Amino acid sequence: MTTASCRKCRDEVIWWAFFINIGQTTYKGVLGALSGSAALIADAMHSGADVVATMVTMFSVKVSDKPADDHYPFGYGNIQFIASSIVGLILFFGAMYLMYDSTMQIIAGNTESPSAFAVLGAIVSIATNELMFRYQNCVGRQNNSPAIIANAWDNRSDALSSVAVLIGIVAAVAGFPIADRLAAIGVGILVAKIGIELNVDAIGGLMDSSVENDVLVDAYHIAKESQHVHGVHYIRGRNVGEDVHLDINIYVDADLKVFESDLIADGIRRKIEAEVDHVRDVHVGVTPVRVAA
Repeated sequence: MTTASCRKCRDEVIWWAFFINIGQTTYKGVLGALSGSAALIADAMHSGADVVATMVTMFSVKVSDKPADDHYPFGYGNIQFIASSIVGLILFFGAMYLMYDSTMQIIAGNTESPSAFAVLGAIVSIATNELMFRYQNCVGRQNNSPAIIANAWDNRSDALSSVAVLIGIVAAVAGFPIADRLAAIGVGILVAKIGIELNVDAIGGLMDSSVENDVLVDAYHIAKESQHVHGVHYIRGRNVGEDVHLDINIYVDADLKVFESDLIADGIRRKIEAEVDHVRDVHVGVTPVRVAA
């Protein structure tokens, strides 16, 4: 259940991510340059892309809060899927560049071992990004926000890439200098994979893929167990950003008056919106049926 505390975290978490990513870009970039670690510099570039991604998320969450109007009668929520896709594209194309640059450096023979001091940068990055992933993922799930969830996975991808960086730096310091460049390529592969997955999820949201089955089941039981309802004809739903819209058709006794059917439908709508998380708009239609005596 989404609480007031969850909504408060929603407004704060993106700013935390923004400033932490700026800090990570700075310290990993400086430490990578001082230690001579190509993998750590590549990781700093990844964090730099995270800053841009977080700005996109900020914008999308702000816009998605706008109420529906004549131009967008279902609201602005789907902009969060667009933002999720943009974050994914930033990650994917940034990863392509990292892999290309590291491959060219290996071909050119630029495989010097970095300073052991670079290990510190990778360890701090792993811890910081994993904590930010857990925080943002919790906030995103509780608020059903695809943009914040995408930003959380951006931090998880940074944590995973820093693990690859750490392995590469340790191996390079131990006497295998090419490992530092190979780690940078490994970073690129992990980041590209997450970028593709974010776009697949975003496309599913924009194409009105069905909502989670638990939401449909809960709404179905509320409708079916309501007084004077003889069954549920169909139920379907779609995600509109953070909100879930449902379309339900119920069977009612054909002898009921129109206003009585309307009251039943309205009662079901109110109960579903009150009891099922993230559901903000429910349309309940009625189909009259003859009930055997």
